[in-house]
Amino acid sequence: MYTCVCNAIRECELRRAARVVPGDAESVYASMGKQPQCGTCLCEADEILFEEREMTVEPACAA
Repeated sequence: MYTCVCNAIRECELRRAARVVPGDAESVYASMGKQPQCGTCLCEADEILFEEREMTVEPACAA
């Protein structure tokens, strides 16, 4: 599924980038050599980044 139609960025590409690129959606887009055009995707893209990063964080060890 496309997250950003203007830049043809797929959700899977955004999730993959979220694992290695810090920052918000605009930072991730920049790492891909793109920038938001109409901006309607940014809220959803930020949610996807948050979700992906939350899944990759390891739980803290109990002391």
